[in-house]
Amino acid sequence: MFRPAALASRFAAVAALVLVVGMLPWLSGGDPALSVLRARSAERDPDPEALAAIRDQLGLDAGPLVLLGRWLTGLASGDAGTSWVSGKPVLPGVLAGLGVSLTLMAGAIVVAVLVAGALVAPTLAAASRGRPRSASGAVAAMLTAVPEFLLASVLLIVFAVWLRWAPPFGWEGPENLVLPAIAMGVPAGGLLGRLLDDALPAAAGEQWTTTWTVLGVGRARIAGGVLRRSLPALLPQLALVVVGLVGGAVAVEELFAIPGIGRMALGAAVAQDLPLLQACLLVLLLTGFAASAVSAALHLLLMGRALRGTTLPVAQRAAAGPGRLARVLPVVFASALILLVAVGLFRDPTAVDVSLRLAAPSWERPLGADALGRDMLARVAHGALRTALVALLVTAVALVLGLGLGFLPRLSGGPVEVLNAMPPVLAGLITAAVLGPSTAGAAVAVVLVAWAPLAAHTTALVREERAATHVQASRVAGGDRSWILRAHVLPAVFPPVFRHALLRLPGTALALASLGFLGLGAQPPEPEWGLVLSEAMPYVERAPWAALAPTAALALLGALAVSTSSLGRRIAVGG
Repeated sequence: MFRPAALASRFAAVAALVLVVGMLPWLSGGDPALSVLRARSAERDPDPEALAAIRDQLGLDAGPLVLLGRWLTGLASGDAGTSWVSGKPVLPGVLAGLGVSLTLMAGAIVVAVLVAGALVAPTLAAASRGRPRSASGAVAAMLTAVPEFLLASVLLIVFAVWLRWAPPFGWEGPENLVLPAIAMGVPAGGLLGRLLDDALPAAAGEQWTTTWTVLGVGRARIAGGVLRRSLPALLPQLALVVVGLVGGAVAVEELFAIPGIGRMALGAAVAQDLPLLQACLLVLLLTGFAASAVSAALHLLLMGRALRGTTLPVAQRAAAGPGRLARVLPVVFASALILLVAVGLFRDPTAVDVSLRLAAPSWERPLGADALGRDMLARVAHGALRTALVALLVTAVALVLGLGLGFLPRLSGGPVEVLNAMPPVLAGLITAAVLGPSTAGAAVAVVLVAWAPLAAHTTALVREERAATHVQASRVAGGDRSWILRAHVLPAVFPPVFRHALLRLPGTALALASLGFLGLGAQPPEPEWGLVLSEAMPYVERAPWAALAPTAALALLGALAVSTSSLGRRIAVGG
């Protein structure tokens, strides 16, 4: 059942997003004609005659609102505009890139299903024997937290450069699909496997499985029943998998030089070819929305006609509190990062010595040197400190926004749903078009999507607390709404949402690093982890240590993200 307020909120959020995309040429505050001139010829002087000719050619003098109307009308008729760089219609190229990206996503989904199946096979086997237990949650969590760009970098270094088992670049045949599909599919499979690994033991512990076992039903049929019982709660999360693939496609396509729509969007953002970027963003967003619609349709189909319009109870199971290892691992990973920062913090990350260009690791430089002879240990250490500070700021802003808007579910419900369908890289493309590639732009991009999960968590807790007996009693006793909010609701809601925000801190740092890797965040010579890894990739065959240093640091950060999220999840479930 859809409430009018919820529908209005969703429509307003989608309309606002389309409006932002449509107004990109003017949101930057600069002259669109100047952007066109620079996109076509960076060396040409912006003389008034050249700018006037561009304005006349593109009709820019009509103003942003008129051109926005023309853009929307053109979309309705299949015209997405003309590229500022090539002067050609953008839609044919975007559709061709979409075909490549969809092929890559299909391959990634196959990999994801295989990975998820391998992860939950032991759990499903145990469930069919009447022994419901989780068997692979830790492994699934580890795979989920590996960023696509980091896994793609490792696969490229090991299997394409060192072992030469697959081509490193291009899109010429099925062999070019293997490594990119694995890079995108493994984290998605980890997410699916983790969700199923949680749901299967709960479903297997329900009464009907005992009845089937007593009646002599075969294990294969029981396993199939347990799987089918678990899928309705899982299918709504399918959209998250596709959203992850959409975001991962940008980095993976850029790294493997695949001519997909993700790489096309990134190139358009860097070149300020805003009509092309607009079309790419709309197609990528529509892909996420379409995935949500498909997952909802599959959910209804699996529920069956008799249960449509009702809610199937979610299987629940008791969870043990966090074990000693779960409590120790975050401390170990955090201590390793602190040690790394402490060792390299007093070294100069910007000192250039061309005589040490791509120098191998030594006692003087334990992690070697980059292409300019700069100390990799210093750059990784200072990059950790810089990334941590920016991530803390982003987390604080997202927490404030999440708490504030979470108390206004009618206003924030639509934006939360829309932003949950937008990976940080798409927000990064938008902010790069408006603010330019920078650390501030990357921080804004991550904030735009980071507050939504916190707002959803806040809304759920507020509803739960308002339904509590002591709050109801205070209301009956004549307590003022503002007093109840200050005395009961806010003190109960703030601590868990604050812990939720802290547990997302390592993931936020990884999101910032991914934008830096794509050139949408920090710019040279800043020692930011993603940027340091991006600068090292062209020399990976000659000096692999230059890429392995930031890769190892990012892997350590990913392990910290896994351990903290797993610990927080166990605490939340166990009460």
